[in-house]
Amino acid sequence: MERTCRNTELSIANVGQVVTLVGWVSRKRNLGSILFIDLRDRSGIIQIYVKEGMEIPDVRSEYVISVTGEVAKRKEPNPKMKTGDIEIIASKIELINTAKTTPLLIQDDTDALEEVRLKYRYLDLRRPCMQRFFDIRDQIKIITHNYLHSLGFCEIETPMLCASSPEGAKEYLVPSRLHHGSFYALPQSPQMFKQLLMIGGFERYYQIARCFRDEDLRADRQPDFTQIDIETSFLDQQQFLTMMEELIRRYFKEIVNYDVKLPLRQMTYKEAMERFGSDKPDTRFGFELKNLKETFANSSFEAYKTAESVRGITVNGVANETSRKVIDELTLEAKKFGLGGLGVIKKENGEFSGSIVKFLSDAEKADLNKIFDLKDNDIVIIAAGKDNRVTPLLGALRLKYGKKLGLIKPNTYDLLWVVDFPMFERDVETNSIVATHHPFTRPRDEDLKYMDEDPTKMLSYAYDIVINGYEAGGGTLRIYDQNVQKKIFNILGLSDQDVQDKFGYFVNALQYGTPPHAGMAFGLDRMTMILGGTENIRDVIAFPKNLAGVCPMSGAPNKVTRQQVEDLGIKFMDEEGK
Repeated sequence: MERTCRNTELSIANVGQVVTLVGWVSRKRNLGSILFIDLRDRSGIIQIYVKEGMEIPDVRSEYVISVTGEVAKRKEPNPKMKTGDIEIIASKIELINTAKTTPLLIQDDTDALEEVRLKYRYLDLRRPCMQRFFDIRDQIKIITHNYLHSLGFCEIETPMLCASSPEGAKEYLVPSRLHHGSFYALPQSPQMFKQLLMIGGFERYYQIARCFRDEDLRADRQPDFTQIDIETSFLDQQQFLTMMEELIRRYFKEIVNYDVKLPLRQMTYKEAMERFGSDKPDTRFGFELKNLKETFANSSFEAYKTAESVRGITVNGVANETSRKVIDELTLEAKKFGLGGLGVIKKENGEFSGSIVKFLSDAEKADLNKIFDLKDNDIVIIAAGKDNRVTPLLGALRLKYGKKLGLIKPNTYDLLWVVDFPMFERDVETNSIVATHHPFTRPRDEDLKYMDEDPTKMLSYAYDIVINGYEAGGGTLRIYDQNVQKKIFNILGLSDQDVQDKFGYFVNALQYGTPPHAGMAFGLDRMTMILGGTENIRDVIAFPKNLAGVCPMSGAPNKVTRQQVEDLGIKFMDEEGK
């Protein structure tokens, strides 16, 4: 057996040539006097024609075979196949290996549940659609390498076993066998290391970095993930964003042949939250949030009159299907965001209806009509309370209705930068000040005056690239002035000892001529999702975990022996926790 080419390397130009192909039996069709075999390799499928009377081994689905034969023009071309104009007239078929009956169909439209797909991931990966995702993932990396190297970037690996450094999410800890009681942490990102590389004088660094966060999972999140990590020195924000926009343009052009118009538009965080209720807005459809505080400033409805924030959205054409059950479901959603409820107003036959309508004055009704340009069969959803709860709730409901009503056109792309994020925000639960991004984010120069009087007024040099409602990447300009960095730590409530314990080596490095620097990270997994057209991050990771953080295929995380644990200086607790 000596393979001469891959399946889809053949075309009508190769008719008459004798070739040897290898691969898996995708399908066998026995039409009595004629036998057809669809042979699949990584490049695609080609039809094998077996003449009547030809002796061949018993071949079944997913058997591995070798086929030698002549390339011929098909009498009935198949336009859905890349090789649909040709077939191979077999002269020899060899059996290389057999296969058990597979627990899932090896085709794009498989009928298997995701848990089955993950358990037999090596079979799931044979599906052409899955292999396409990984071709896209590979293309993204190749484009990244080529573009960044052309600009003088140096690829540098940073440690996987690091000092613990809380950056928001919980860390994965690795106990040290040589230093009992001490732990390494797996990196949530290479944040401090890449900044140290700037202090080290490299000026332009990148790497395809593995990152780890011990947080709850969802459709676009995994405990271990990959980011395209980038850092530069001596660039201001606009220079850096312009450089990154060209990288994004190349991704779209070279992978899906889509022309991204540059420069990308920029939207402030404030505008994004007020209009869309999200810092990663999908602007491909309407239903924008409206501020109703002034409308209800003198309302007889006390809940709206006294609320910190009153906002609303309108949804067109759904009043007749907005039943009591639907309203109860919306109310339940509000409670998830920490609100007691919300108001739903229907407009039907020119009249308003709903539980809060009796509290509305004629002037307020007229105002709602004008603000939302209401028509019959529209609804208005109103939320009142703390603004950091009201806007995210309405943003989530807006997105829910946009998807439900099919307002997002398939195969369209919406790209923008969200900029000017708050430097700090209040924790929803504790009301304490926390960093919106991370404590190394540089405040805007014009906002340094608020550092002592009211830090919550400060905005930062921070930016996220948002594509189709996904945060596909984000970054900041970094603090390079050690005095500013010290003040930021103080605002976050960190004592000098806290700083030394958590970030000592980094703070020390800031004293040795730190250049102005900026960076960001693109989520490789999310970028592959977007360009591949899937909403499930597990589709674009070769061996992912399920929503419980378990790998159904390998069984990770799994039990280890008592001896392994004791070697690390760790003792098992008994059932009483002793």
